[in-house]
Amino acid sequence: MSDTELKRTPLNDVHRSLGGKMVDFGGWDMPVQYKAGVIEEHLRCRTRVGLFDVSHMGEIWVKGPGAVGFVNRITTNDVTKLVDGQAHYSTLTNDKGGIVDDLLVYRFGEEKLLLVVNAGTTDKDFAWISSHHSDADNCSIENASARYCQIAIQGPDAVALLQKLTETDLNSISYYHFSEGKVDGVDAILSRTGYTGEDGYEVYADPKFAIQLWNKFLEVGRFGEDDGILPCGLAARNTLRLESAMSLYGHELGDDITPYEANLGWITKLAKGDFIGRQALAEQKEAGVTRKLAGFEMIEPGIARDGFDVYVNDEKCGVVTSGSPAPFLKKNIGLAFLPPAFTTAGQEIKIDIRGRKAAAVVVPTPFYKRQK
Repeated sequence: MSDTELKRTPLNDVHRSLGGKMVDFGGWDMPVQYKAGVIEEHLRCRTRVGLFDVSHMGEIWVKGPGAVGFVNRITTNDVTKLVDGQAHYSTLTNDKGGIVDDLLVYRFGEEKLLLVVNAGTTDKDFAWISSHHSDADNCSIENASARYCQIAIQGPDAVALLQKLTETDLNSISYYHFSEGKVDGVDAILSRTGYTGEDGYEVYADPKFAIQLWNKFLEVGRFGEDDGILPCGLAARNTLRLESAMSLYGHELGDDITPYEANLGWITKLAKGDFIGRQALAEQKEAGVTRKLAGFEMIEPGIARDGFDVYVNDEKCGVVTSGSPAPFLKKNIGLAFLPPAFTTAGQEIKIDIRGRKAAAVVVPTPFYKRQK
């Protein structure tokens, strides 16, 4: 796909002006890193504050008397447990229990839900949701992705920085809750969520205000100073989420991977009643999984990359789904699917790194957990 065919967020020109190295990410022209580099971006987010353009994410509204019932039927988590102003993590699953996508479900009211889905799968997700929707569901569905920009501000200083730009009391909003308010005078949804393992907010607003908000965050965050805010690209977002053992669609999640295999049994609520894939998932839970996601760290030199084979006792038994250096932890880490018998912490494994089998050990996840 040529640069001219790639989708662009409202901040595309800003990324280029900041020296962003642009790449094709799921059909979007996105910054993989800026001038400071991946390690500095990662560390700044861990220790101070990082700024992320996530406007490529998809937003789907479900509205009407049947909204809660419909979303409960197409997702694994229990939507009936949400209260107004609360969000939860969930998955869309197919008839075989495979993950169509992971998503956030926001409850604005009993007849108004917002689904936030992954950028590269937005069109696929909306088509899938539409295929399971009918007039009998008594609700409307709308792909409203073009109506929103989304900017994430993450890190230990994120909440204090954002508080300077809004009258909404951010400290009164719990994790995975949200509020509607103004940021720098702009109507916005302020969601205490993120994909970095740090505290912070994701701010949704009209795309025409994206540049205003982005620049205001940089200004108030003292961009350019040694301990000020740093814009962060896709590479740092990936290493941050990996240190926090957060799954990525197309790696730890996919149409042939079930929530139980991906350690997402905690958002798979069989007791809530029928939903798409429930039967297959109930059978798998009863029988047990044959593979399970596990974290590991390298104990010999080498970086495990996505797709590398995993061995135990010279027998190939699994595959790496994500792997990279962990800038904050200063070690090489990864996630892999392994037979359940080999997922206990302390299990020694070997990763085939271009023909050389390097030793690693299974460790508990998340690799990194912020101090609260």
